[in-house]
Formats: sequence, structure tokens, C-alpha cells
Amino acid sequence: MFASFSVVSVRRRGAAGLGAATLMSGLVAAGVMAGAGRAAADETTQSQGGATATIAGLKTYGSAVVHGDTGDQQVSAGLFEMSVEGGGMLQTYCVDLHNPTQRDARYHETPWSGTSLGANRDAGRIRWILQNSYPQVNDLAALARKAGVRGVLTEQDAASGTQVAIWRYSDDVAVDALDPQAEQLADYLEKNARNLPEPRASLTLDPPAVSGRPGERLGPVTVHTNASSVTVSPPADAATSGVRIVDKQGRAITSAADGGQVFFEVPEDAAAGTADLTVHASTTVPVGRAFASETRSQTQILAGSSESTVSATAAATWAKKGAIPALSAAKNCADGGVDIIASNKGDEPFTFELAGLEHTIAAGETRTITVPLQEDQAYDFTIHGPGGFTQRFTGMLDCQTRGSETGTVAQTLSEPSPATVGGAASDTNLAETGGSGVTPLIAGIAIGLVVIGGVTLVVLRRRDTPTGN
Repeated sequence: MFASFSVVSVRRRGAAGLGAATLMSGLVAAGVMAGAGRAAADETTQSQGGATATIAGLKTYGSAVVHGDTGDQQVSAGLFEMSVEGGGMLQTYCVDLHNPTQRDARYHETPWSGTSLGANRDAGRIRWILQNSYPQVNDLAALARKAGVRGVLTEQDAASGTQVAIWRYSDDVAVDALDPQAEQLADYLEKNARNLPEPRASLTLDPPAVSGRPGERLGPVTVHTNASSVTVSPPADAATSGVRIVDKQGRAITSAADGGQVFFEVPEDAAAGTADLTVHASTTVPVGRAFASETRSQTQILAGSSESTVSATAAATWAKKGAIPALSAAKNCADGGVDIIASNKGDEPFTFELAGLEHTIAAGETRTITVPLQEDQAYDFTIHGPGGFTQRFTGMLDCQTRGSETGTVAQTLSEPSPATVGGAASDTNLAETGGSGVTPLIAGIAIGLVVIGGVTLVVLRRRDTPTGN
């Protein structure tokens, strides 16, 4: 049986959210980044390391009834499966009842701060539920006795009861399991859940970007992992560039452990440029980690993990003089936007433009620029620099448990059943609405037009370079 994992994130998306996201998806922020030699854009989605997986569908499930202002709706409730890139399988529960699941959607392990978990005071209770129910507890007879379940508790009952208990905390919704045994389990889990802390990531690198001058060791980049060790892969062009990955004593390394520090050692005569390093490991993803999609596909909570491949990447930038910035990005659900973290290890200010505003990072300074976004808004920020360098950050803000109160509930299905909304096919969840699908889309377009006027607002705050989860 898989090792379990839990995370909660819910948000409500109707056609209004899709309209706003579509209108804003072309947003590009241009700026200046010194000292690089790449001609093509370096595209970075907001994955902060860990497992990447593709959803395969709902596999073990029963039925539940959601009670709402517009009446009752019956939905499927239970365990999904995901296949991990590089090897491995995950089992997950949904924490996003009001959203569809896209066919073959790609998911990344995500810290709570990048989902609605960061603002959900009951997030830790969901983690407790996952640790104390199926599939983490796979002795169903023992689970039934502990929960006071009368009758035989099947795998389908255990999965649906666990999902119902999770939804009560993740979506704050009135929902009951259709099967009596599943409902008894859900009530037990809800009543006894206790708050647990956020689990550590399976693998992250902190910080994900560093900078400095040739002849120096750029870093440190600290490895955070639950694996016994990680494999360190040097830059692809290391043989010609002379860039080495070393420890703090300058010794070349090919592996590291949790807490280990690695550095980019750049030759003194190197021209201005950039390099990446990647670390890989095989481990089970901890109970409590969230998995967020690159698209409008509902957020999942890890309930079980086989031995799986995880990875993380860090980048280095160097130049002999001038501004020498390092850039990274992270979703910030607490402030409703995306953080662009910019530092400058050079001897001149680093000036760039983002979302229509100009920003200057003084030499030796680190600053976080928060770009406010609407829920479900796609973003695409590109920061340019001399020498053909471009740094690009793309993704979609997905933070809220409910985007509106239209009464829509996404029905979880056992097998893919495409439904087209604005050209996007839905898979294992279909949204059921009581009204016309055209009206909310028109409303979404109107909202999107209003949003455009406010998207250039940017919040600045100073902080130290953040540590990864």
C-alpha cells in the first residue's frame, strides 16, 4: 500500500473565472536582467521542486450527496491515481469540490502557501484525516472498529468516507456519504481530526537562483529532502564552460544529503553567463503535500505514494561587473498574487520593468515584488536583459476555495467524460449548473475587463531570501 500524504486546497471556478483568465493570459511584464548569454526565453513554471505527476482518473470511490442552496447533487467521492514522471505512482483525494479535473492534467508538488491551504485554518486536520484513514490505514476491519462503523467497511466505503470528511474541511460544504458505513467513517474522522503541521517537501533547493562574479563559488544552495541522498547533475555544458558543482571546500560533488550545501564554481576568465544544476532522488512523498495543476484542474491531496522520482533545479548567473541579478518566483496565496524574488550581487543597481512599473534593486539587495492577480488568472511574465537573456515565469493563480457563489458543484466521475467549456476539455469532474452556461461566461468577460485596469498594481516588500518548504 502507498505511503499517505495530505494537503487541502479548494477554489470555486465557473465560466466567470475562465473569462477573466482568458483575457489576462497574455499579460507580459518586461524588464532588464544583466549578464547572460541565452537567446531563448528560460521558461519557469512555479514548481518549487519535488514530484511531478499526471492524473490518471478516479479509481476507488463511492457516492456522496452535496447539499446546497439550489438543492442536492450526487457526486462520486474517492481516490484518484497519478503517474509520476520518472517512475512512481500516487494516490490522491480531491480538495476542490467545485472545480473540474482536466484530462491528463500535469501536477506539481506544491507548498501550502501556493494553495488555499495557506489560509485554511483546518489544513492540518485534513492531514490528520489522511494519516488516520484509508489507504494509510489499510486494515479496514480495524478501522471500522475504531470508527464505530456498523457493518462491513469496503475499500469503496473507506475511500468515499475519507473524501467526504476531507471536503467538509477543505470546501466548508454540507456533504454526506451515500453509503451508511462510509457516512459513519466520515463523521468519526471529522469529529476526531486534529491540526498537524505542514509536512516538509520531498525535495527542494533553497534558494532556487544565485548570482555572483566569475572566480567565485556562487551559492550556497541548500538541499532539503526526505530522501537519504540526492544525485547532483552538473550543467549540461560543464565540459566546455568549466563550471563545476562543488561543496564549500571546493571539492567536486555528485551527491548530497538533506541540509547539504552545493555551489557553482565558475572559472575566473568565464564570460558573463548562466548555468543550471539539477538534483534527483527516489523517495516517498510525505503525507500532507499538495499537488497543484498547471491548468484549471482541481487541486489534489496526496493520500499515498510509492517510491517515486523527485527533482529540483537551481540556476546561477554571473558577470564581471555591473548588475548581477538572480530571479525566482513563487505563488503567494496569502496576498493573492505571484512573488518575483529579485536579488543583485553586482556593483550597480539592477533596474527592470514588471507589470508596467519600473523597479530598481540596489547592489547587495534582495527584494520581493508581489504582482496581484485575480483567482484563476493565467500569467506570463518575461524579464529581459543584455546579451539576449530572458527569464520567463508562467502559470495560473489558484488559491481560493470558492471563486463565486453560483451553486456549482463539480461531479467526480469514474472515467474521463469530456465536456468543453471555452475550448477546454474536462475529464474526471464535470461541473453541473442550474442555469445557462452563456450568462456566467459573459459575466466573466465583464469582470476580466475591470480586472485589466487593476492588474498593474504591484506591492513591494523587503525580506530575506525565502526558504523552501
